[in-house]
Amino acid sequence: MFRRLAPTALCIALAACSCVQARPLVDIGVVDRDRGDWLGPIRHRGQDWIEGEPGHRYSVRLTNTTGGRVLVVLSIDGVNAVSGQTAHPSQAGYVLAPWESTEVNGWRKSLDDVAQFVFTDLPDSYAARTGRPDNVGVIGIAVFEEARPFPYEPVPGWRRQAPVARDSADAAKAAAPAAEARSMERDEAAAQSLGTGHGEREWAPASQTGFVRATRSPAQVTQVRYDDYRTLVARGVLPRQPDYRWRGTGPEAFPTGFVADPPR
Repeated sequence: MFRRLAPTALCIALAACSCVQARPLVDIGVVDRDRGDWLGPIRHRGQDWIEGEPGHRYSVRLTNTTGGRVLVVLSIDGVNAVSGQTAHPSQAGYVLAPWESTEVNGWRKSLDDVAQFVFTDLPDSYAARTGRPDNVGVIGIAVFEEARPFPYEPVPGWRRQAPVARDSADAAKAAAPAAEARSMERDEAAAQSLGTGHGEREWAPASQTGFVRATRSPAQVTQVRYDDYRTLVARGVLPRQPDYRWRGTGPEAFPTGFVADPPR
């Protein structure tokens, strides 16, 4: 698995968890990097939604809420953000130390850099451009606890992004139920408009580390859906703003504007 080291950490707040537990092992949150705002989730029909702004970069913040190491497999639009494979819980992910937070700013290209996450039109999303448009519009994590935890000593000073765990034979065989991995059905109220593009490269150093999963299935699966404002309104996720414009069907007693000079 991979561990990314960054001077700052990025948080996404996802609430839904497939497992019944008092508190999720990992909190997830999304930040609009161009505005510097948290994208707070909106609960609608059992799903969490956030509003993305087309053209804006975003980050996913992962926070380990436990005293042990955890492995977080991050899926963007159904694609593993580390390996680029069609996402599955058995794949590589980021390893978080006890109580650690880290920001993931993009698709991992190497141990040195990532391609930024950018909200973009669905046809221009990385998933659609690689022939996998069916799951565009969702950010998710599968979280595993460690089988043989070891004493953790924090590295003094500047931290890099959480390390990425190396795939092992056991990890490759791990399989979560399909219902957990694909728990959200496509909302038929409106077509998905927004996806995540493959943005510019930026420096995001990471290292590799070993990790043995305590269970074959993830201890936590959390996901949040996203789309642009117009589509969220059409789906009923966001309220339609009242329109106070006069909507007459013929001559209007109060047309807009001022008195113009008559033609000469």
